[in-house]
Amino acid sequence: MSLLPFGKLAAHRPRTFVPQPLDLGDWPQIAPLFDQLERRAADAKNTAELERWLLDWSELNAALDEEASRRYIAMTCHTDNADAEKAYLYFVEHVEPQLKPRQFALENIFVAHPARGSLPVARFEVFNRDVKNHVELFRPENVGLETEEAKLCQQYQKLIGAQTVTFRGEEKTLVQMGRYLEDPDRTLRQEAWEHVAKRRLVDADKCEEIFDQLITLRGQIAKNAGFKNYRDYAFRQKGRFDYTPENCRQFHDAVATEIVPAVRAIQHDRRQQLKLEKLRPWDLAVDPQNRPPLKPFLEVGEMVSRTQKIFNHLDPELAAGFQQLQDLKLLDLDNRKGKAPGGYQSTLSEARVPFIFMNAIGLQRDVETILHEAGHAFHAQATRDEHLYAYRGAPIEFCEVASMAMELLGNEFLEEFYPVAEANRARKTHLEGIIGFFPWMATVDALQHWIYTHPGHTRAERKAAYLQLMDRFGGDVDYSGYEEVRAYSWHRQLHIFLHPFYYVEYGIAQLGALQVWANSRRDKVQALADYKKSLALGGSRPLPELFAAAGCQFQFDAATIKPLIQLASTELAKL
Repeated sequence: MSLLPFGKLAAHRPRTFVPQPLDLGDWPQIAPLFDQLERRAADAKNTAELERWLLDWSELNAALDEEASRRYIAMTCHTDNADAEKAYLYFVEHVEPQLKPRQFALENIFVAHPARGSLPVARFEVFNRDVKNHVELFRPENVGLETEEAKLCQQYQKLIGAQTVTFRGEEKTLVQMGRYLEDPDRTLRQEAWEHVAKRRLVDADKCEEIFDQLITLRGQIAKNAGFKNYRDYAFRQKGRFDYTPENCRQFHDAVATEIVPAVRAIQHDRRQQLKLEKLRPWDLAVDPQNRPPLKPFLEVGEMVSRTQKIFNHLDPELAAGFQQLQDLKLLDLDNRKGKAPGGYQSTLSEARVPFIFMNAIGLQRDVETILHEAGHAFHAQATRDEHLYAYRGAPIEFCEVASMAMELLGNEFLEEFYPVAEANRARKTHLEGIIGFFPWMATVDALQHWIYTHPGHTRAERKAAYLQLMDRFGGDVDYSGYEEVRAYSWHRQLHIFLHPFYYVEYGIAQLGALQVWANSRRDKVQALADYKKSLALGGSRPLPELFAAAGCQFQFDAATIKPLIQLASTELAKL
């Protein structure tokens, strides 16, 4: 029995280069295809032949990417399944290390190819830039280190995925415990929060140990590539050609000056409504008027059908895209023991269809998550007819515009889940969450800047640096008696472990999403048309052009942030 909800999916285009069938988890069967591509490159004498060669390379990449995605999906859907774990680790340990030097060889061949200069400039500008960057960064000695890094990341996921508590006689995942933090009974909320906090602290040393090893590995990877620290390497490795670490620092400063005051104002209102002297960490998710938690759905199937109705209202093309996910069983949405935390969208690159993974338990944030991941899915669907594999994915900074904007656009139709008053309550919670997100984003990003520019730091120094950031960005929440919980609260942010420096993208993208939303307040039809047009570009243009296509500015300074926060605050006042 397959561990995946979907079965065999047809390729979007019939293979013309990769043999069918082929075991894409068996390196001896894969290697000859790289041999062929290396030999054939010399025969590509003109632009047309080089483009044909690139499309064959793209076909191979898509097939391999889909194989990796299938194994990752199976592992995260069933972290407690030994076969799924074995299959995933086999690919990580025995296929990916072989792939990297062979991909590098092809990239080298492409960069040096005499016909490369005659490729259409506009079409291949981004591809040329990115491949050249990969060639400059690649070091054979880093392949083994990256394998060790992936294994440590999997250890972290397994550690977190296994965390449960026994609460009032029942075993619960930490995700499931989230519902109690919305309960009007403050004693219950505190009890639930303490159970989760204590459980996380049990694994604090293990998390620290894993992270120390990751820092060492990443520092060596950067050094091997000729960089003085991992931050500078990561910026190049992520292809951040359009902004710098200094821009990120300015972003942090703008969050401190323009957004933290708005967060403190929201927290002040919450404290007054709850009639509390101080806000405690278990007071942050409950409705400030002590109304019971919003209950958008009871069963996952109900969530899916109501989400479908939202897209039916929004746009026929997007509605058809979401229906495809259901028809092809490309959804695994329920929370269960042994399932990795979080949510993601993964593209099956040969079939050119998206898969959505999440942990729904019947909360309003589940509605936000399904809208968010559907935005990513629409992005993948919009690029299905792009035949250059590299262009079917966009930079993360813009991928998240697709998803975050969809949360805001979809929120217009929340009456599919709630009566009007509750829909407005959900919108208010969502907007407050957006405003509240920016300080956490700045904390996570600034922490990573500190970590990777302070090699050799101690755990105590790291803790102190984090606590300073919490003081700057954390708002008015009293953690008295739970200082250790606060000091290690960053352990729950999987991006810090799994995807270093992948978090500021969310902040940049949220500014883009707010601009799409602001545009839709003025002209819904045009804003949605621009949104869809920008998604169809995939990764074929630089970031500023992708933002411009969506009707947005690629800027994240105080001047950009101020009017957007004012708009959000104005809308909050209406709700």
